[in-house]
Amino acid sequence: MAAPLRFAPANNLLQLLPDVDFEMLAPDLKHAVLPKGMELAHRDRQIDAVYFLTSGIGSVVITTPTGRRAEAGIFGFDGYIPTAAVTGARISSYDVAVQLDAEGYSLDFDDFRRWMDRSKPFVQIMNRSMESFAVQLAHTAVSNAVHEVNERLARWLLMCHDRSRSDDMAVTHELLSVLLGVRRPSVTTALHVLEGEGLIRSLRGSVIIRNRPGLEAFAHDSYGRPEAEYRRLMGGLT
Repeated sequence: MAAPLRFAPANNLLQLLPDVDFEMLAPDLKHAVLPKGMELAHRDRQIDAVYFLTSGIGSVVITTPTGRRAEAGIFGFDGYIPTAAVTGARISSYDVAVQLDAEGYSLDFDDFRRWMDRSKPFVQIMNRSMESFAVQLAHTAVSNAVHEVNERLARWLLMCHDRSRSDDMAVTHELLSVLLGVRRPSVTTALHVLEGEGLIRSLRGSVIIRNRPGLEAFAHDSYGRPEAEYRRLMGGLT
């Protein structure tokens, strides 16, 4: 079971573990097929397992008391979810759902907590990943407040591209409206703007990245800092 996890596609955090720690952890990991729409955690409910994606995209979704929904953070093979598990909190504070078909490994909550007590490298990797995710959430909050929808869409597409291993991403206008917290017509208009700039191609049910450097330039300062922090935090463990 251990061998496949040591080669791409794999989860970045599991790859960072020293061989001896990984070999002991591997028997506790369960392969999981995670289709689009699958909920990995529910707000105010018990966390049963922690997930390490090897492909696909998931997101943390916040729902207001009146039922409005927006994405707060995105994750893929770069991290794990729910991050609350690292603190020992058993109840999730938010919803977590798969947005693009995914695969990965699940680790029972109790096993995750046992490894937090057992392995110093495991603790360091999980803590740094949680800090990196917190940086992303903070910058999402700032971006939602100060950037236009066009730039925010460019940022989200770049973040998705970072985690997708493909230029073709199966995202719909409806999904993007939820992730950005805006009406669907606003998403359609923003996609037309990016397509008009030659940065993407928008198809029914998918978006294709055509010009990655141009998309980064279009996103301006909405993209880049959390990604740099991730490299700094996780790079210090190699």
